[in-house]
Amino acid sequence: MSDNIEIKNKIKERFKALYGYDSCRAFFAPGRVNLIGEHTDYNGGHVFPCALTLGTYAVVAKRNDRKLRFHSMNFESLGVIESSLDDLVFNESAAWTNYPKGIMWAFKEKGFDIPSGLDIVYYGNIPNGSGLSSSASIEVLTGFILRALYGFDVSNIDLALIGQFSENKFNGMNCGIMDQFASAMGKKDHAIFLDTNTLEYTYVPIELQGIKIVIANTNVKHTLTSSKYNDRRRESEAALNELKKCCNISSYGDMDEDMFNLYSKNISNDINRRRAKHAVYENLRTISAVKALNSKDLNTFGRLMKESHISLDKDYEVTCKELNILAETEWAQEGVIGARMTGGGFGGCTVALVYEDCIENLIAKTGPIYYEKTGIKPDFYIVDIGDGPYEF
Repeated sequence: MSDNIEIKNKIKERFKALYGYDSCRAFFAPGRVNLIGEHTDYNGGHVFPCALTLGTYAVVAKRNDRKLRFHSMNFESLGVIESSLDDLVFNESAAWTNYPKGIMWAFKEKGFDIPSGLDIVYYGNIPNGSGLSSSASIEVLTGFILRALYGFDVSNIDLALIGQFSENKFNGMNCGIMDQFASAMGKKDHAIFLDTNTLEYTYVPIELQGIKIVIANTNVKHTLTSSKYNDRRRESEAALNELKKCCNISSYGDMDEDMFNLYSKNISNDINRRRAKHAVYENLRTISAVKALNSKDLNTFGRLMKESHISLDKDYEVTCKELNILAETEWAQEGVIGARMTGGGFGGCTVALVYEDCIENLIAKTGPIYYEKTGIKPDFYIVDIGDGPYEF
């Protein structure tokens, strides 16, 4: 918490320098990492994310008019970006502020009147472009702020749904519910086993004595990520619609391997068939992985992480050269239980479970191999599982 106070003071100083007063409140919402269950959240499957102690902070105060003033300490060169509650429309020139503006727009779409403007300063310690869901973090944070300042009657699950609605309809990214749900519903030292088809969830204790979660950042983010992501969703939906004509399912979460193998021939397009295969098998892997973790069978959990990555590469095609090099190098290191890409893909990060006394060796060996093959230096983060949003 002492780190939070230090960050709070730093943001408040910036707030006063920009806006000329310091009467404000401070809030936080976490980023997330997904241990397994990738690209299943919009396919009606299970996911297994956890909130991080990394995330997005904000200090904020209400105004007496309808003006909005945004500033990010991560994008100092952009200065203060001004808008209005009467101008909540997506605009490329609004840059990163399209995310908080989208949340305000979504609240209004859901029938909540925002009576006054805001002065806000944001600061995030999630590595930019890492795939650890900085967008969901700022969305949940902004929704949490609106609830706290204006007394809106919404639950944390509502905040997640509003965040997804905003990103889908305002920002044009057809994401599923996982990122916002993990940020809004995070619980310290627990992962969330979430059925994205029903939003039923359980908290699973992550008891990893002598084991840490290590995130490795490729430090690449390939272009056209949003369009490729949306393509994958369209391809998956097209295959599902063909399957629905020949079997009684509502989502890929209703299928097991035998059922998929029996009916997959009805998917006319080979690419779409591979997308569907990933959705079905990844859902089953996630269910099996949680059972393995509950049974303290870490070898099985690690094997399923590796199989997940291979499927994301071969069937869903959302990895990239750099992600594959990083994961394959980690697999070969002593003390690595499992490793896989995490997030939307096309760059970003891997997540690995690593025995604590092997982490130094992992970084020392993986970094140079990755650099030799790509010309890029990776970054490594040893992360802790934290809570959902809060005021401090």
